[in-house]
Amino acid sequence: MCERHATEAHAIAAPLCSRRRRLWQLDHSCHCPLIGVGLPLPVLRKLVDKLSGGKTVADDYEIHVAAVSECASRNRLSEALQKELERRYATVLLRYRSLTSTEQLFASWRAAIAMGDVAGAFWAALTHPRCTPALEQQLCRDLHMVQHQAGACVRADLGKFNALVGAHAQLTLDLGKAQQRVVALQAEKSTLTAQHEHRMMQMQASLIGKDSLIASLQAQLEQLRLNAPGIDSRIRLTARLEQMEQQQRALRQQIADLHLSAARAADAGVPQAAEAAPAPAAMAATDAPAALCLQQRAVLCVGGRSGNVATYRTLIEGEGARFSHHDGGLEDNASRLDASLAAADLVICQTGCISHSAYWRVKDHCKRHGKRCVFIDNPSISSLARGLQLHDEDCKR
Repeated sequence: MCERHATEAHAIAAPLCSRRRRLWQLDHSCHCPLIGVGLPLPVLRKLVDKLSGGKTVADDYEIHVAAVSECASRNRLSEALQKELERRYATVLLRYRSLTSTEQLFASWRAAIAMGDVAGAFWAALTHPRCTPALEQQLCRDLHMVQHQAGACVRADLGKFNALVGAHAQLTLDLGKAQQRVVALQAEKSTLTAQHEHRMMQMQASLIGKDSLIASLQAQLEQLRLNAPGIDSRIRLTARLEQMEQQQRALRQQIADLHLSAARAADAGVPQAAEAAPAPAAMAATDAPAALCLQQRAVLCVGGRSGNVATYRTLIEGEGARFSHHDGGLEDNASRLDASLAAADLVICQTGCISHSAYWRVKDHCKRHGKRCVFIDNPSISSLARGLQLHDEDCKR
Protein backbone atom coordinates (compact mmCIF):
# COMPACT_ATOMS: atom_id res chain seq x y z
CA MET A 1 0.00 0.00 0.00
CA CYS A 2 2.86 2.37 0.92
CA GLU A 3 4.61 1.51 -2.35
CA ARG A 4 1.45 2.35 -4.26
CA HIS A 5 1.24 5.77 -2.62
CA ALA A 6 4.90 6.32 -3.25
CA THR A 7 4.34 5.55 -6.95
CA GLU A 8 1.45 8.03 -7.04
CA ALA A 9 3.62 10.63 -5.30
CA HIS A 10 6.32 10.14 -7.89
CA ALA A 11 3.81 10.49 -10.75
CA ILE A 12 2.45 13.83 -9.53
CA ALA A 13 4.39 16.85 -10.67
CA ALA A 14 6.27 19.04 -8.21
CA PRO A 15 4.62 22.22 -6.91
CA LEU A 16 5.02 25.33 -8.91
CA CYS A 17 6.60 27.22 -6.03
CA SER A 18 10.29 26.51 -5.35
CA ARG A 19 10.29 27.99 -1.84
CA ARG A 20 9.55 26.12 1.36
CA ARG A 21 5.96 26.37 2.48
CA ARG A 22 4.91 28.06 5.70
CA LEU A 23 2.79 26.52 8.44
CA TRP A 24 -0.45 28.21 7.34
CA GLN A 25 0.18 27.11 3.73
CA LEU A 26 -0.03 23.42 4.61
CA ASP A 27 -3.20 21.38 4.38
CA HIS A 28 -5.26 21.68 7.55
CA SER A 29 -5.15 17.88 8.05
CA CYS A 30 -1.39 18.17 8.64
CA HIS A 31 -1.65 20.74 11.45
CA CYS A 32 -2.89 18.36 14.17
CA PRO A 33 -0.11 15.71 13.87
CA LEU A 34 2.49 18.43 13.26
CA ILE A 35 1.64 20.40 16.42
CA GLY A 36 1.17 17.22 18.46
CA VAL A 37 4.49 15.70 17.43
CA GLY A 38 6.67 18.71 16.60
CA LEU A 39 6.05 20.86 19.71
CA PRO A 40 6.07 19.58 23.29
CA LEU A 41 3.10 20.69 25.41
CA PRO A 42 5.19 22.87 27.79
CA VAL A 43 6.60 24.78 24.80
CA LEU A 44 3.16 25.14 23.23
CA ARG A 45 1.67 26.40 26.52
CA LYS A 46 4.48 28.90 26.93
CA LEU A 47 3.89 30.34 23.46
CA VAL A 48 0.14 30.58 24.03
CA ASP A 49 0.64 32.25 27.43
CA LYS A 50 3.08 34.74 25.92
CA LEU A 51 0.69 35.76 23.15
CA SER A 52 -2.41 35.81 25.35
CA GLY A 53 -0.76 38.15 27.83
CA GLY A 54 -1.39 35.96 30.86
CA LYS A 55 -1.49 32.44 32.14
CA THR A 56 -3.81 30.18 30.22
CA VAL A 57 -6.27 28.26 32.37
CA ALA A 58 -7.24 25.79 29.63
CA ASP A 59 -6.06 22.18 29.79
CA ASP A 60 -3.60 20.59 27.37
CA TYR A 61 -6.24 19.35 24.96
CA GLU A 62 -7.91 22.75 24.66
CA ILE A 63 -4.56 24.44 24.04
CA HIS A 64 -3.74 21.85 21.36
CA VAL A 65 -7.12 22.32 19.61
CA ALA A 66 -6.81 26.12 19.74
CA ALA A 67 -3.29 26.04 18.29
CA VAL A 68 -4.34 23.68 15.47
CA SER A 69 -7.27 25.94 14.55
CA GLU A 70 -5.02 29.05 14.51
CA CYS A 71 -2.60 27.35 12.09
CA ALA A 72 -5.20 27.54 9.29
CA SER A 73 -4.36 31.23 8.75
CA ARG A 74 -1.45 33.59 9.23
CA ASN A 75 -1.62 35.26 12.63
CA ARG A 76 0.54 35.96 15.64
CA LEU A 77 0.25 32.43 17.03
CA SER A 78 0.86 30.68 13.69
CA GLU A 79 3.88 32.91 13.03
CA ALA A 80 5.23 32.14 16.53
CA LEU A 81 4.70 28.41 15.94
CA GLN A 82 6.42 28.71 12.54
CA LYS A 83 9.40 30.46 14.13
CA GLU A 84 9.68 27.90 16.92
CA LEU A 85 9.54 24.97 14.49
CA GLU A 86 12.22 26.56 12.33
CA ARG A 87 14.48 27.15 15.32
CA ARG A 88 13.93 23.74 16.87
CA TYR A 89 14.58 21.73 13.71
CA ALA A 90 17.15 23.95 11.99
CA THR A 91 19.67 21.11 11.75
CA VAL A 92 17.18 18.75 10.07
CA LEU A 93 16.07 21.48 7.67
CA LEU A 94 19.65 22.09 6.67
CA ARG A 95 20.09 18.37 5.92
CA TYR A 96 16.87 18.21 3.86
CA ARG A 97 17.80 21.32 1.86
CA SER A 98 20.19 19.26 -0.30
CA LEU A 99 17.38 16.92 -1.48
CA THR A 100 16.40 17.71 -5.10
CA SER A 101 13.68 15.16 -5.87
CA THR A 102 10.53 13.67 -4.40
CA GLU A 103 12.14 10.23 -4.41
CA GLN A 104 15.01 11.43 -2.23
CA LEU A 105 12.55 13.19 0.08
CA PHE A 106 10.48 10.03 0.52
CA ALA A 107 13.58 7.87 1.11
CA SER A 108 14.80 10.27 3.79
CA TRP A 109 11.41 10.17 5.50
CA ARG A 110 11.42 6.35 5.60
CA ALA A 111 14.94 6.40 7.00
CA ALA A 112 13.75 8.79 9.76
CA ILE A 113 10.88 6.39 10.60
CA ALA A 114 13.34 3.49 10.86
CA MET A 115 15.51 5.54 13.20
CA GLY A 116 12.54 6.63 15.35
CA ASP A 117 13.22 10.39 14.94
CA VAL A 118 10.19 11.65 13.01
CA ALA A 119 9.37 15.07 14.49
CA GLY A 120 12.01 17.10 12.65
CA ALA A 121 11.81 14.96 9.52
CA PHE A 122 8.00 15.43 9.36
CA TRP A 123 8.30 19.23 9.49
CA ALA A 124 11.20 19.30 6.99
CA ALA A 125 9.44 16.96 4.53
CA LEU A 126 6.04 18.76 4.70
CA THR A 127 7.56 22.19 4.01
CA HIS A 128 10.05 20.99 1.37
CA PRO A 129 9.45 22.39 -2.17
CA ARG A 130 9.47 18.84 -3.63
CA CYS A 131 6.70 17.56 -1.34
CA THR A 132 3.67 16.70 -3.51
CA PRO A 133 0.09 16.41 -2.17
CA ALA A 134 0.29 12.63 -2.51
CA LEU A 135 3.52 12.53 -0.50
CA GLU A 136 1.96 14.88 2.05
CA GLN A 137 -0.89 12.41 2.59
CA GLN A 138 1.54 9.53 2.80
CA LEU A 139 3.52 11.38 5.44
CA CYS A 140 0.38 11.93 7.53
CA ARG A 141 -0.63 8.27 7.23
CA ASP A 142 2.83 7.06 8.23
CA LEU A 143 2.94 9.44 11.21
CA HIS A 144 -0.52 8.27 12.30
CA MET A 145 0.66 4.66 12.40
CA VAL A 146 3.88 5.66 14.15
CA GLN A 147 1.80 7.34 16.86
CA HIS A 148 -0.31 4.18 17.28
CA GLN A 149 2.81 2.06 17.60
CA ALA A 150 4.33 4.52 20.02
CA GLY A 151 1.20 4.40 22.16
CA ALA A 152 1.24 0.62 22.20
CA CYS A 153 4.90 0.64 23.17
CA VAL A 154 4.20 3.13 25.93
CA ARG A 155 1.42 0.95 27.34
CA ALA A 156 3.65 -2.12 27.10
CA ASP A 157 6.51 -0.32 28.80
CA LEU A 158 4.30 1.20 31.50
CA GLY A 159 4.22 -2.06 33.46
CA LYS A 160 7.98 -2.40 33.14
CA PHE A 161 8.35 1.18 34.20
CA ASN A 162 6.24 0.64 37.31
CA ALA A 163 8.27 -2.47 38.16
CA LEU A 164 11.45 -0.51 37.68
CA VAL A 165 10.12 2.23 39.92
CA GLY A 166 9.50 -0.31 42.68
CA ALA A 167 12.91 -1.88 42.17
CA HIS A 168 14.46 1.56 42.20
CA ALA A 169 12.79 2.37 45.50
CA GLN A 170 14.07 -0.89 47.03
CA LEU A 171 17.55 -0.29 45.67
CA THR A 172 17.46 3.25 47.01
CA LEU A 173 16.58 1.87 50.45
CA ASP A 174 19.36 -0.71 50.25
CA LEU A 175 21.77 1.97 49.06
CA GLY A 176 20.86 4.12 52.05
CA LYS A 177 21.56 1.26 54.44
CA ALA A 178 24.82 0.48 52.67
CA GLN A 179 25.85 4.12 52.88
CA GLN A 180 25.11 4.11 56.61
CA ARG A 181 27.31 1.02 57.03
CA VAL A 182 30.04 2.65 54.96
CA VAL A 183 29.86 5.80 57.10
CA ALA A 184 30.10 3.69 60.27
CA LEU A 185 33.04 1.71 58.88
CA GLN A 186 34.78 4.91 57.81
CA ALA A 187 34.34 6.36 61.29
CA GLU A 188 35.72 3.17 62.85
CA LYS A 189 38.62 3.15 60.42
CA SER A 190 39.35 6.80 61.14
CA THR A 191 39.41 6.05 64.87
CA LEU A 192 41.77 3.10 64.38
CA THR A 193 43.97 5.17 62.09
CA ALA A 194 44.18 7.93 64.68
CA GLN A 195 45.08 5.40 67.38
CA HIS A 196 47.76 3.84 65.19
CA GLU A 197 49.20 7.24 64.35
CA HIS A 198 49.27 8.14 68.05
CA ARG A 199 51.06 4.89 68.89
CA MET A 200 53.48 5.39 66.03
CA MET A 201 54.29 8.88 67.29
CA GLN A 202 54.89 7.49 70.77
CA MET A 203 57.17 4.76 69.38
CA GLN A 204 59.07 7.29 67.28
CA ALA A 205 59.51 9.53 70.32
CA SER A 206 60.70 6.53 72.35
CA LEU A 207 63.17 5.55 69.61
CA ILE A 208 64.48 9.11 69.41
CA GLY A 209 64.94 9.10 73.18
CA LYS A 210 66.77 5.75 73.06
CA ASP A 211 68.98 6.95 70.23
CA SER A 212 69.80 10.08 72.19
CA LEU A 213 70.60 7.97 75.26
CA ILE A 214 72.82 5.63 73.23
CA ALA A 215 74.64 8.59 71.71
CA SER A 216 75.13 10.11 75.16
CA LEU A 217 76.45 6.83 76.60
CA GLN A 218 78.79 6.38 73.66
CA ALA A 219 80.11 9.90 74.15
CA GLN A 220 80.62 9.18 77.87
CA LEU A 221 82.41 5.92 77.02
CA GLU A 222 84.74 7.68 74.60
CA GLN A 223 85.43 10.33 77.20
CA LEU A 224 86.21 7.66 79.79
CA ARG A 225 88.57 5.94 77.36
CA LEU A 226 90.34 9.23 76.73
CA ASN A 227 90.56 10.02 80.44
CA ALA A 228 91.65 6.51 81.43
CA PRO A 229 93.91 4.97 78.77
CA GLY A 230 94.21 1.21 78.90
CA ILE A 231 90.75 0.74 80.36
CA ASP A 232 90.03 -2.16 78.00
CA SER A 233 93.07 -4.05 79.21
CA ARG A 234 92.09 -3.28 82.77
CA ILE A 235 88.65 -4.73 82.15
CA ARG A 236 90.20 -7.92 80.74
CA LEU A 237 92.62 -8.14 83.64
CA THR A 238 89.77 -7.65 86.10
CA ALA A 239 87.85 -10.50 84.48
CA ARG A 240 90.98 -12.64 84.54
CA LEU A 241 91.52 -11.81 88.21
CA GLU A 242 87.97 -12.82 89.05
CA GLN A 243 88.51 -16.07 87.22
CA MET A 244 91.74 -16.75 89.09
CA GLU A 245 90.04 -15.96 92.38
CA GLN A 246 87.36 -18.51 91.54
CA GLN A 247 90.07 -21.05 90.73
CA GLN A 248 91.84 -20.23 94.00
CA ARG A 249 88.63 -20.73 95.97
CA ALA A 250 88.14 -24.05 94.21
CA LEU A 251 91.68 -25.11 95.07
CA ARG A 252 91.25 -24.11 98.69
CA GLN A 253 88.06 -26.09 98.86
CA GLN A 254 89.79 -29.04 97.25
CA ILE A 255 92.70 -28.79 99.76
CA ALA A 256 90.25 -28.60 102.66
CA ASP A 257 88.46 -31.68 101.33
CA LEU A 258 91.78 -33.51 101.02
CA HIS A 259 92.78 -32.56 104.58
CA LEU A 260 89.39 -33.75 105.83
CA SER A 261 89.72 -37.02 103.96
CA ALA A 262 93.25 -37.49 105.31
CA ALA A 263 92.09 -36.80 108.87
CA ARG A 264 89.26 -39.30 108.53
CA ALA A 265 91.64 -41.89 107.11
CA ALA A 266 94.10 -41.28 109.96
CA ASP A 267 91.37 -41.61 112.56
CA ALA A 268 90.15 -44.80 111.01
CA GLY A 269 93.64 -46.34 110.84
CA VAL A 270 94.93 -45.54 114.37
CA PRO A 271 94.09 -48.94 115.99
CA GLN A 272 95.75 -50.84 113.14
CA ALA A 273 98.82 -48.65 112.65
CA ALA A 274 101.19 -51.55 112.57
CA GLU A 275 99.15 -53.47 110.08
CA ALA A 276 98.42 -50.43 107.94
CA ALA A 277 102.06 -49.40 107.72
CA PRO A 278 102.83 -51.61 104.73
CA ALA A 279 100.01 -49.97 102.72
CA PRO A 280 101.92 -46.76 101.94
CA ALA A 281 104.89 -48.83 100.97
CA ALA A 282 102.76 -50.84 98.62
CA MET A 283 101.32 -47.69 97.16
CA ALA A 284 104.80 -46.30 96.80
CA ALA A 285 105.73 -49.41 94.95
CA THR A 286 102.92 -48.95 92.47
CA ASP A 287 102.22 -45.20 92.29
CA ALA A 288 105.41 -43.67 93.72
CA PRO A 289 106.52 -40.62 91.79
CA ALA A 290 110.16 -41.67 92.25
CA ALA A 291 109.61 -44.36 89.70
CA LEU A 292 108.79 -41.80 87.03
CA CYS A 293 111.63 -40.71 84.78
CA LEU A 294 110.74 -36.99 84.64
CA GLN A 295 113.82 -35.47 86.30
CA GLN A 296 115.01 -32.27 84.66
CA ARG A 297 112.49 -32.62 81.85
CA ALA A 298 110.07 -29.98 80.56
CA VAL A 299 106.48 -31.24 80.73
CA LEU A 300 103.70 -29.34 78.89
CA CYS A 301 100.11 -30.02 79.91
CA VAL A 302 97.62 -28.93 77.21
CA GLY A 303 93.99 -28.62 78.30
CA GLY A 304 92.43 -29.90 81.50
CA ARG A 305 90.27 -28.27 84.10
CA SER A 306 91.48 -24.88 85.30
CA GLY A 307 90.82 -25.91 88.91
CA ASN A 308 93.21 -28.87 88.63
CA VAL A 309 96.19 -26.99 87.15
CA ALA A 310 97.75 -26.38 90.59
CA THR A 311 97.48 -30.09 91.41
CA TYR A 312 99.00 -30.95 88.01
CA ARG A 313 101.89 -28.64 88.79
CA THR A 314 102.44 -30.13 92.28
CA LEU A 315 102.42 -33.68 90.92
CA ILE A 316 104.84 -33.05 88.05
CA GLU A 317 107.20 -30.65 89.78
CA GLY A 318 107.34 -33.08 92.67
CA GLU A 319 109.08 -35.47 90.26
CA GLY A 320 111.78 -32.92 89.50
CA ALA A 321 110.30 -31.81 86.17
CA ARG A 322 109.53 -28.32 84.91
CA PHE A 323 105.78 -27.79 84.49
CA SER A 324 104.04 -25.53 81.96
CA HIS A 325 100.38 -25.34 81.02
CA HIS A 326 98.30 -24.21 78.05
CA ASP A 327 94.50 -24.38 78.12
CA GLY A 328 94.23 -25.51 74.49
CA GLY A 329 93.00 -22.25 73.01
CA LEU A 330 90.00 -21.68 75.27
CA GLU A 331 91.41 -18.59 76.96
CA ASP A 332 95.16 -18.50 76.27
CA ASN A 333 96.39 -17.21 72.95
CA ALA A 334 96.53 -20.05 70.44
CA SER A 335 99.74 -18.64 68.90
CA ARG A 336 101.61 -19.40 72.14
CA LEU A 337 100.89 -23.09 71.75
CA ASP A 338 103.61 -23.64 69.12
CA ALA A 339 106.29 -22.02 71.32
CA SER A 340 105.20 -24.08 74.32
CA LEU A 341 105.26 -27.28 72.24
CA ALA A 342 108.76 -26.50 70.96
CA ALA A 343 110.09 -25.99 74.52
CA ALA A 344 108.53 -29.19 75.93
CA ASP A 345 110.15 -32.61 76.24
CA LEU A 346 106.90 -34.39 77.10
CA VAL A 347 103.37 -33.30 76.11
CA ILE A 348 100.29 -34.31 78.07
CA CYS A 349 97.15 -33.72 76.04
CA GLN A 350 93.85 -33.57 77.91
CA THR A 351 91.60 -34.62 75.00
CA GLY A 352 88.41 -34.08 76.96
CA CYS A 353 89.12 -30.38 77.63
CA ILE A 354 90.79 -29.02 74.49
CA SER A 355 89.67 -27.43 71.26
CA HIS A 356 89.75 -29.40 68.00
CA SER A 357 92.30 -27.03 66.48
CA ALA A 358 94.69 -27.35 69.46
CA TYR A 359 94.31 -31.16 69.45
CA TRP A 360 95.36 -31.50 65.83
CA ARG A 361 98.21 -29.00 66.26
CA VAL A 362 99.57 -30.95 69.26
CA LYS A 363 99.29 -34.26 67.46
CA ASP A 364 100.90 -32.92 64.26
CA HIS A 365 103.77 -31.23 66.13
CA CYS A 366 104.61 -34.30 68.21
CA LYS A 367 104.50 -36.53 65.14
CA ARG A 368 106.76 -34.25 63.08
CA HIS A 369 109.32 -33.70 65.86
CA GLY A 370 109.20 -37.19 67.35
CA LYS A 371 108.11 -36.06 70.78
CA ARG A 372 106.37 -38.27 73.28
CA CYS A 373 102.69 -37.29 73.73
CA VAL A 374 100.44 -38.81 76.37
CA PHE A 375 96.70 -38.53 75.57
CA ILE A 376 94.39 -38.49 78.62
CA ASP A 377 90.60 -38.68 78.24
CA ASN A 378 89.67 -37.78 81.82
CA PRO A 379 91.02 -34.51 83.29
CA SER A 380 91.23 -35.93 86.81
CA ILE A 381 94.41 -36.20 88.89
CA SER A 382 94.28 -39.99 88.95
CA SER A 383 94.02 -40.14 85.16
CA LEU A 384 97.06 -37.87 84.87
CA ALA A 385 99.02 -40.11 87.29
CA ARG A 386 98.08 -43.24 85.29
CA GLY A 387 99.11 -41.54 82.07
CA LEU A 388 102.49 -40.58 83.50
CA GLN A 389 102.98 -44.14 84.83
CA LEU A 390 102.33 -45.54 81.35
CA HIS A 391 104.90 -43.12 79.96
CA ASP A 392 107.40 -44.23 82.60
CA GLU A 393 106.86 -47.87 81.69
CA ASP A 394 107.48 -47.09 78.04
CA CYS A 395 110.69 -45.27 78.96
CA LYS A 396 111.92 -48.31 80.96
CA ARG A 397 111.32 -50.61 78.05
